[in-house]
Amino acid sequence: MTLNNLARQIDHTLLDPLATEADIEQLCAQAEQWKFASVCIYPIWVARAVELLHGKAPLVCTVVGFPTGAHTPATKLYEAQAAVDAGAQELDVVINLGWLKMGHSEAIYNEIAAICETTQVTVKAILETTLLTTTEKQIAAEICLDAGVSFLKTSTGWKGGATVEDVKLLKDVAKDRVGVKASGGIRTYGQAKDLINAGATRLGTSRGIDILNQQSRDDRI
Repeated sequence: MTLNNLARQIDHTLLDPLATEADIEQLCAQAEQWKFASVCIYPIWVARAVELLHGKAPLVCTVVGFPTGAHTPATKLYEAQAAVDAGAQELDVVINLGWLKMGHSEAIYNEIAAICETTQVTVKAILETTLLTTTEKQIAAEICLDAGVSFLKTSTGWKGGATVEDVKLLKDVAKDRVGVKASGGIRTYGQAKDLINAGATRLGTSRGIDILNQQSRDDRI
């Protein structure tokens, strides 16, 4: 795995509620310099990131229903469409975990399908796997696949992070029909490599530069 190949699998993430415009400008400059897949930011910063990255390789990704997923379907759909109208090319959407626990599969499907169909962009469904049983992870993944998502994503990072076991499970359910995004707590090159070897096709992390620098040092040894 080359440095460039790894960079293109990383969503360079800044989801700190204290982030300023200067922080977003720095994030976008780093994303262009290191050729990350995207920047992942809050919706308020989408328009500015689109402006900064116009004509450049990194995509602009934002979050919907973040971090709890406990928003009304209408709110999530509005947030998603507003982000796309502002130029977002990818949406990381938190599913409704309460509905999942209650067995309301159809409601989850309808919510995610409406976002996929209306926005017509890359949608990554955040399952928050650390809070789910194995059966719930499988059910949630199947619902989101049926709803038309492009990626199954492990976590928000607010309630724990990605594990090799969860990535393997999501890859097994996906059967290469969609990508798998591992997110939450990814801080080292060793973690990144293990998650990619387990089946992750995208990584969400705020430590992408550290990870690439670690890879460079490892490659020189």
